Amino acid sequence: MDPAARHRRRRAILHDLEPGADDFLTAVTEGLSRAEKALPHRFLYDARGSALFDRITRLTEYYPTRTEIGILREQAGEIAERLGPHVQLVELGSGSSVKVRILLDALDQPHAYVPVDISREHLAGAAQAIQDDYPELQVEAIAADFAQPFELPARGAGRRVAFYPGSSVGNFPPAEAEAFLRLWAKRLGPRALMLIGVDLPKGAEVLEPAYDDAQGVTAAFSLNLLARANRELGADFDLAAFRHEARWIEAEGRVAIHLRSLADQAVTVGRNRFALREGERIHVEDSWKYGLEDFRRLASAAGYRSLDVWTDAGGLFSVHLLEVDA
Repeated sequence: MDPAARHRRRRAILHDLEPGADDFLTAVTEGLSRAEKALPHRFLYDARGSALFDRITRLTEYYPTRTEIGILREQAGEIAERLGPHVQLVELGSGSSVKVRILLDALDQPHAYVPVDISREHLAGAAQAIQDDYPELQVEAIAADFAQPFELPARGAGRRVAFYPGSSVGNFPPAEAEAFLRLWAKRLGPRALMLIGVDLPKGAEVLEPAYDDAQGVTAAFSLNLLARANRELGADFDLAAFRHEARWIEAEGRVAIHLRSLADQAVTVGRNRFALREGERIHVEDSWKYGLEDFRRLASAAGYRSLDVWTDAGGLFSVHLLEVDA
């Protein structure tokens, strides 16, 4: 791009509703005050956390990203035909934007791209990169928690399509996942579509390494939540005093991720001091896995009709196309 053209380039619009330090402090304080300590997984994704997650998606052990990308590449033409022309594509969690580019390249004259992500810094860069590479596309980003109240931009002539890749819906327990999907059905509107990635159940020998890799990147991702509290809230977590753990609980259908205290210790956050016993755990995140029919039932209860589903040959992952009931 020549210098003159760079100055004329279209700028992506950014609406900043990112939760502030007070929201983070409240969440950490409430979470550590519980009998079973927990920290909300949505705060994993600051700028450093988002960068670490991008590294996770490239790990050998972490099969979901490359498997979902494979499905999207193989089925892009059929998916684009089902979505139709001139769509407004709303992506929940922009990440590195690799997956959405597969869709944008296949779609018939998409009208607009609306990425929604909790990490403002990461989102701003990703949105502008899409705007630079697709100059005719209207890019309007929203920095926000997915579940907080906000309005989507006007959709244009085509259908509104939510794209929720990565099996992030699995971070919610089933009842919360249903409530979350119902919230988005209302936000998207009748006859809107949702293209959503859903991880399938499998053995511990595959799942546990995916969430506790040999290089320790997933451990760094979890520990960054404590490091973020130190940076932003003036907390005094000793990261070396915690160990990342990921366990597949087959009876419940979830991978449970915790940080285990390696010693009796006390941590200060704001005006509060919290005691942790040796072996006590802080719950960080879950990753629930759904069989095809189990997820169809969940989506139906949340107000969607199942239109189609695509899987890989190995039966590792699924991509569902849903329609919001009229």
